[in-house]
Amino acid sequence: MAQVQDEFLRVGSPGEIEALLEWLIQPGGASLLLDKPGSTPMPVVMMEQTPPQSLLLDITAVREIIGELKRGVGFRLLGQAQGKMIRTPVLKSLQVDTIGGRVHCQCEYPHYLEELQRREAFRARLRLGMEVGAIIRGAEGDGETAIQGDLKDLSQQGCQLELPSSAATLLAEAVLVEVEFCFPNGTRFSVQAAPRHKVADTDRQALRVGFHFEKCTAEQERKLWFFVREIERESSRYADDAEVGRLPSMLFQSQSAGASAPVGRRNLLTYPTPMARRLARVAGYLDAQLLELQQGDDIDSVQLSRHADMLLQLAEEDIEALLFATRCLGQEPLLVRHGLSVAVHVLALANSGSVPRDVRKALAASAMVHDLGKGLLPPTLLASKSLAPEERARLTEHVELLQQRLGRCQWLSPSVMSAVVAGTNERLDGSGYPAGAVSDGLAELARMSAVVDVVDAMRRDRADRPAWRIDAVYRHLLQSPNLFDPRWVRRYVQRFGLRPVGSLVRFSGGALAWIQRLDQQGKPFQVQLADVAGPPGEALGEVLRGDVTSRLGEMVEEVPVST
Repeated sequence: MAQVQDEFLRVGSPGEIEALLEWLIQPGGASLLLDKPGSTPMPVVMMEQTPPQSLLLDITAVREIIGELKRGVGFRLLGQAQGKMIRTPVLKSLQVDTIGGRVHCQCEYPHYLEELQRREAFRARLRLGMEVGAIIRGAEGDGETAIQGDLKDLSQQGCQLELPSSAATLLAEAVLVEVEFCFPNGTRFSVQAAPRHKVADTDRQALRVGFHFEKCTAEQERKLWFFVREIERESSRYADDAEVGRLPSMLFQSQSAGASAPVGRRNLLTYPTPMARRLARVAGYLDAQLLELQQGDDIDSVQLSRHADMLLQLAEEDIEALLFATRCLGQEPLLVRHGLSVAVHVLALANSGSVPRDVRKALAASAMVHDLGKGLLPPTLLASKSLAPEERARLTEHVELLQQRLGRCQWLSPSVMSAVVAGTNERLDGSGYPAGAVSDGLAELARMSAVVDVVDAMRRDRADRPAWRIDAVYRHLLQSPNLFDPRWVRRYVQRFGLRPVGSLVRFSGGALAWIQRLDQQGKPFQVQLADVAGPPGEALGEVLRGDVTSRLGEMVEEVPVST
């Protein structure tokens, strides 16, 4: 990961070093600068790299430096990559040979590189897990028009914020706005800015807005550069190759208990239950991870591990409250809602002392992200009511697109990941994808995941059909033994029942209520009354516990609600 030092950005990731050095392996791509006063860059050719042992250089054009290299004089290599000047630390020659009239120098391999940055242009991105709130107001500072959002990146010249879609009205009317940043340690900083570009995300009801800072004083510029460097410093702690014990930035050390939390776009108070508010934090991670994927990044290994642990802890605390919470995430993108629901139901179905915790964690992590690859496909493809053969083939690519982005998650069991991410879409008769695997080639986890996935998908609205009732879903699966393993279908029905937690049910007395807990016989033990047939929210009413049917009558039917 990167660490800012003066005007240079230090690159320490082995993968990034190798990629940058590839730019120097071309004619005219590299220069050599001896580590002594008065030296000037000299042309050399970088022939090949052998990470992390050595580099091979052709120094035929500057053979006059052979003696100095053999005497141990160090040197730097310079070049350009992706429009930026890069340099190595001081390296030493390991061996110099003359082969066929050419002079080859084998030298040390650099363990980091430095990118020369124009201070005013350097942009620091916040990684997953870093939260800096932002508030925008009219230029006059009118508090009544304040809108809260999240900082996504920062430079001396501007920033990118994620804001709720309601911000569009303010931005359309304002030439200048006031932007206030709210760091976790309580530091606040305000600056005037002009909105420059907006990208709408209708599924998430959000805007990505770029701002250019205006009328900055010298003191504001100094503070902005400090914030940029601290963000990059904190970001380096989240890298897979981060140094153990690296100190956090003071800006990102949360205030003591009782202090206000970072300002963000999510208002956790709008989630109807305490467990839903806790699950919303995991949903927030997945939402941010989806955006990172769409911007070309990989799955963040550290953050996936942390949030899989968090989900596992919630499941171990109260699985029924967590099952109901998966129906309370209407504010989240469909891919996030679906992934979390599948993960929680997989954990509930595999809740056995015979399943090791590390396997359950891998199950949760794989299920959480299993469909995020669809976010890398054209939105029109996902919204289509019918798919032509070539469009259907394109849709299947989401599995491979995601698997390519999971390479950094070395803690994640490859067999579990493959069974859930790929096996979820396979069918016993070979009609599934991506491999068209048949019964004998499908692992037990793949068979289980396929059942959980299709139940959740069929209970949600889709472009070509409304949500199904749970009894119709069960009937479809039981009548399709060529597609879904009947053993796992029966286990699912036995575990979750004919009226699962999270079902909206109409009782014979006329009341509508959400099933929140079941007794050992599968009868409702706790329900919450609802005024309307809609997703759980403000319309939730009184909670009833105990002998529910004596008060509301018998359960008549499930009312399908896409959540």
